[in-house]
Amino acid sequence: MPSLADLAELVRAPAALSVPGDVVAGAAAAGVLDRKVPALAGASVLFYWAGMAANDWADRRLDAVERPERPIPSGRITPGTALGVSAGLTAAGLAVAGLAGGRRALAVAVPLAGAIWAYDVAAKNTAAGPAVMAACRGLDVLLGASGGRPLRAVPAAVTVAAHTYTVTELSRREVSGADRTLPRVTLAGTAAVAAAAVAGPRRGGWRAWVPAALTAWYVSQYGTAQVRVANDPSAPQVRAAVGAGITGLPALQGALVARTGAGLLGLAVAAAAPLGRRLARKLSPT
Repeated sequence: MPSLADLAELVRAPAALSVPGDVVAGAAAAGVLDRKVPALAGASVLFYWAGMAANDWADRRLDAVERPERPIPSGRITPGTALGVSAGLTAAGLAVAGLAGGRRALAVAVPLAGAIWAYDVAAKNTAAGPAVMAACRGLDVLLGASGGRPLRAVPAAVTVAAHTYTVTELSRREVSGADRTLPRVTLAGTAAVAAAAVAGPRRGGWRAWVPAALTAWYVSQYGTAQVRVANDPSAPQVRAAVGAGITGLPALQGALVARTGAGLLGLAVAAAAPLGRRLARKLSPT
C-alpha cells in the first residue's frame, strides 16, 4: 500500500489550495454565496486531485525518462493504483456535486470531469492542450455559479480560463526550457487577465481598493516569475513560473470575488496564496 505522503505527491495535494477560489468566484458573480458553496468547492478539489492522478498515470512512460522520481516511475505507486485513485476521486467529486447542487450542479460537473479526463489522456500533448485545460478551470468557476445565474459568472470564468491557458503553455516547457518569445506572450496574456480582473462597477469605501490590490499582488508574483523566464528561459525558471502561476491564482480569484462587493471574502480567498507558496517548497505543485 502506498503511504499517505506518496498519495499526496501523486495528487499534488497542496496545489488544491488554488481550486476552491474558482467556485467561490463563480458563486459570488452569480449571487449565490450560500451553504452549498463549501460542498461544491470540495467537489472541485476532488476533481483536481483526480486530474493530477490521471495525469501521472497517462504520463507514466514519459515520466520514467524525464521525471523518474515521480511516484509511479519510482515504484512507490503502481499504475493500477493511480488509475483507481483517479477514478475514485472523480466519482466522489460527482457524488458530492450532485448531493450539494442537484441537477444544475451535475450539468456542469459532468462535462468538467469529462474535460479533465480528455486533457489527461488525449489533449495534453496536442495543440489543443492549453485550451482544454483552460476549459476545465472555466467550468470550475461555472460550477460555483450553477445554483444562480451562470451567465453572470461568464466573465470570471473567462478570466480564470485565460490565466490557466498561460500557465499551461508554460508548463509544456518545464523539462526542455522555453524560447524567449513564449514568456513574453504569456506575460502579455497575464496583463490582459489583470485588466479583466479589475474591470466592472466601482464601489465606494475600502472595498474599492481590494480588487486592485489583490490583482497587483497576483501580477507581482506570477508576472515577475515570467519576466525571469524571459531573461533566462531555462527549465528551472519555467518550472518556477508555472509554480507561481498555480500558487498565485488565489490572489486573482480573490480579486474576482472582491469586485462583486464581497471584499472580506475576497481577502480570505487570496490568503491561500502565501500558504500555497509555503507548501510548494515541501511538495512541488507541478
